[in-house]
Amino acid sequence: MDNNETELASDMEYRISGIINKKGVGIAEKCSIDSLSQRGYGIVDNEIFMLTFYEALYLLDKDLLEVKTNKGAKIDFQTLLQSYENIDPNAWVNYLIYRDLRSRGYVVREGFGTGIDFRVYNRGAYGKEPASYMVLGTQEGKPLPVEELAKALRQCQSQKKELIIAVMNRRGETVYYAVSQLTFK
Repeated sequence: MDNNETELASDMEYRISGIINKKGVGIAEKCSIDSLSQRGYGIVDNEIFMLTFYEALYLLDKDLLEVKTNKGAKIDFQTLLQSYENIDPNAWVNYLIYRDLRSRGYVVREGFGTGIDFRVYNRGAYGKEPASYMVLGTQEGKPLPVEELAKALRQCQSQKKELIIAVMNRRGETVYYAVSQLTFK
């Protein structure tokens, strides 16, 4: 466990408990919500604190979260991943990129707009500064249309952020590439 997870685990003497739904995993315990949101996890959606599927998978993998159904049945990692894959065909890739970035000490939030998967905050900057990077995830060998890449780059530049392409290779490793516009003088 890295420092963020060690601190999170020490703040909580028990595992966080959540209920799976169509959008992710809902958390009801106030102390858990405060601890999670301070570390860049989850959002409030219709007065319910929600973890995205990749956040829930990450915390479940770190043994910091227990996920249940509405009826109280426990859900394991594989079942949660299958639920995520039912709504997002890139679920596994997104989870692996998210896990890699979190393990490197970054706070990673959900992306927005044109194919941007994640917003990434510099270490120690979450809550103090806006995200510095936008990450577009893909798999090795999967075509990435130039138009999609150009659109994502324009969006990042308009927000003064750096576009990073995270490529999941065949061995499950993530390789990062910074993207910038080429200008000739």
